[in-house]
Amino acid sequence: MSDGLLAGRRILVTGVLNRSSLAFHTAALAQAEGATVILTAPGATASHTRRAAARLPVPAPVVELDVTSPGDLQRLAERLREHTDGLDGVVHAIAYAPAEALGGGFLTAGWPHVAQAVQTSAYSLKSLTVAALPLLGQGSSVVGLDFDASVAWPDYDWMGVAKAALESTSRYLARDLGPRGVTVNLVAAGPVRTLAARGVPGAEEFEKLWAERAPLGWDSTDPEPVARACVALLSGWFPRTTGEIVHVDGGFHAMGG
Repeated sequence: MSDGLLAGRRILVTGVLNRSSLAFHTAALAQAEGATVILTAPGATASHTRRAAARLPVPAPVVELDVTSPGDLQRLAERLREHTDGLDGVVHAIAYAPAEALGGGFLTAGWPHVAQAVQTSAYSLKSLTVAALPLLGQGSSVVGLDFDASVAWPDYDWMGVAKAALESTSRYLARDLGPRGVTVNLVAAGPVRTLAARGVPGAEEFEKLWAERAPLGWDSTDPEPVARACVALLSGWFPRTTGEIVHVDGGFHAMGG
C-alpha cells in the first residue's frame, strides 16, 4: 500500500515465533500499511521464524540475532545492511523466564534464573536498540511489547519484575535517544493467546479476569488491537511522544479490584 500509515518506512521486528505471535501480526499489519519488514530470530528458532516469514503478505528476510549474544549484537547492523541501508522502526517483542522463575517460584528462584529473565526480557531492549542504532535516523521509533508491571500478578513472579525493568529501561532509553530524534514507547497488552502466553502458569486466569473487568471487553484471541497500536507508534503520528506506556487492554488497567 503506497499511501499507508507506514509507507516507505523500514521496520525491524523481533520475536516472530509463529503465526500466533503478536510480533507476526504487527509485521503483517506494518506491511499492509506500506512498510518494508525485516525479521530477526536466534539460530535455535530461525527455521520456525522463516516459516512464519513466508506466510506474511510479503515474505520477509530473517536476520540471525540472539539478543543475549554479544557477537550477534555486534554483527546486527552489518547483517541488516545486506537488506536495507537504514531503519525507521524497531519492534522489541522478546521475553523469556525459566520455569523456576514463574509459577510460585518467586522466593526460591536462584540468581541465574532471575538473571536470564531480566537479561532476555528487559536488558535486551537496550541491547537491541543500541545494536540497531547505526541504522536509526531522526524520526525513528522503538516500540516494545509489555504486560502491566504496576502490580504483582499471581504466578508471574520474576517475569513481572523483568517487565518492571523493561518499563524503566524504556524510559531511560527515551531520555538518551530523544536528542537523536528517536522515540521509545511500550504497548502494554492484555492477555492474548500466543505460544509465549501458554508458557505462563495461570494464563487462563488472566483471561477470566479480563473478561470480567475490562470495560471495553477483551478478546484474547484477537491480536489486532495490539498490532494496531504498535503500527501507530511506528508511524510518524506520534512525533513528540516518548517514554510512554500505551495500554491496549480494554481499559482493565484503570479499574479497581
